[in-house]
Amino acid sequence: MFRIAHLSDIHFGDENPAALNAATNWLGKEAIDLIVISGDLTRYATLAEFQAAAAWLAGLPDPWLVTPGNHDTPYVGLLERAIAPFGRFEKFIGPAAAQSWRGAGVAVRGVNTARGLQLRLNWSKGAISQRQARETADWFQADDTLRIVVAHHPLIEMIGGPMSARVRGGTRAAGRLVDAKVDLVLSGHVHAPFVWPYPGGDGKTYAVGAGTLSVRERGVSPGFNLIEADAHQIRITALGWSGAAYAPSRTWAIDRRESA
Repeated sequence: MFRIAHLSDIHFGDENPAALNAATNWLGKEAIDLIVISGDLTRYATLAEFQAAAAWLAGLPDPWLVTPGNHDTPYVGLLERAIAPFGRFEKFIGPAAAQSWRGAGVAVRGVNTARGLQLRLNWSKGAISQRQARETADWFQADDTLRIVVAHHPLIEMIGGPMSARVRGGTRAAGRLVDAKVDLVLSGHVHAPFVWPYPGGDGKTYAVGAGTLSVRERGVSPGFNLIEADAHQIRITALGWSGAAYAPSRTWAIDRRESA
């Protein structure tokens, strides 16, 4: 059984201290093979927020993988946003373009869908280029039997979600990941858990969204996901914060595709 903790949208500066501390304690006690954080570690990408995020990450069990979110680019400072939007992320956290992890048939690849500047008014929305999608799909190897991609923005919109991601190039990129037989595409941004199958292919590529550990709630309690996979099935459990403890709020079971 391979176990992933999928967290997102912690927003240091606007974090929910009780929910975050409880999640941190949970991570320290559970047998987790990999911690994934799908972006928005910070609120405004200030130095203090990144320092707090880096200190928190340093106290987590290894290994962990983080991809940037739109809030991880400087909120003020247009020049920095234009020239080095992920400079602070890379200084305190790690590579922004892509992070990856492999082990025993499991392969996880992060891709950056956030942008410092865009030719549209709302810079919080996502984008993924054809090159990013191709390189992500091509990174997987033949013996990677469980294939996972991590992005901040959902490539395909969550039906009935509390907000839109509107990822430029998202539909085309999703199709390429379907063709590459990716099993899960983990994301955040909407601050609500969901599991949704991508159209096309064999129907076994799923979008998976995690909630937030911040006070920026959108009608859903703070929480995160536990993903458990064996040879036959993937189980995704959304854990919600009651104010006193984490408890399952919903579980999805996905039958895995047969290995070639």
